[in-house]
Amino acid sequence: MRTPRLLSTIPALALAALLLSGCAAAGSQESASDSDRMPGLGAPESLESEAVGGSSSGDLASPVSDDNRAVITSGSLYLTVEAPSEAATEAVSIVEAAGGRVDGRQEFAPRTFGDAKDAGGAELLLRIPAYRLTATLEKLKALGELEELQLSSTDVTREVQDIDARATALRSSITRLLALQDAADTVDDLIDLESAISQRQAELESLESQQRYYADQVGLSTLTLTLGSEEVAPVDEPDTFLSGLLAGWQALVTFGSGLLVIVGVLLPWLVTFALIGVVVLVIVRAIVKRHQANERAAEAHAATGTPAS
Repeated sequence: MRTPRLLSTIPALALAALLLSGCAAAGSQESASDSDRMPGLGAPESLESEAVGGSSSGDLASPVSDDNRAVITSGSLYLTVEAPSEAATEAVSIVEAAGGRVDGRQEFAPRTFGDAKDAGGAELLLRIPAYRLTATLEKLKALGELEELQLSSTDVTREVQDIDARATALRSSITRLLALQDAADTVDDLIDLESAISQRQAELESLESQQRYYADQVGLSTLTLTLGSEEVAPVDEPDTFLSGLLAGWQALVTFGSGLLVIVGVLLPWLVTFALIGVVVLVIVRAIVKRHQANERAAEAHAATGTPAS
């Protein structure tokens, strides 16, 4: 009888068919030329068809509604506040109340700019639930004066759907390989099956890691909040005669310095206008003198009766 020998070769043939179907399992179709004869494995189907419900065209080509889109939103918000440290604490409370979290916080000490000094600053890396981003932004903007707001969105719907389909296909492939492993008769078949299963499980873990990453990025928007403060010049009130005298002298020196600056700015203009005035004055005086000389000559000729030349 040749039937037992034929039955004993079925697992090996099924293993060869699965290994030749491609180890990538990234949505590619899996050959089941001989595996469909194994008990309990059912009719042969492509892994991609199983991943999308057995449709030959697949759902990935169909339009995606707005509700099912996967969008990553990120941005930055810059506010000017009086007390950055206190405002940072309030911002943390607002984000946590919205169901978000703080992934980073950095505070800066007050800085001096000449005679002026600010109140320091703070920077927060906030993760806010995407569906509460707008409402949370309004609360954050109320903490101070808005200087700058930038938001950007990236649609990753196709990437997410592709990863989901590939992960589903790999799970189906692993299930088939496990069924073949249970039916394997030889040590070589077991070794080959274990190797194939391990490889596909590693690929599946990588895809599941990507799924978790996209779920986090899509579900929680990333916002960098910067809290700055205005520079304020210190005001020292004199409280003694000497300090008052020094303050008065300093005010006089400041006034004199400012006056010298004004004179320095106006001096070139004044010199130019003075030169123009001198030239105009010389011309006018020459004209007046000539006119007066002509009048005296006319009077003299009139007195002598001689006509003026």
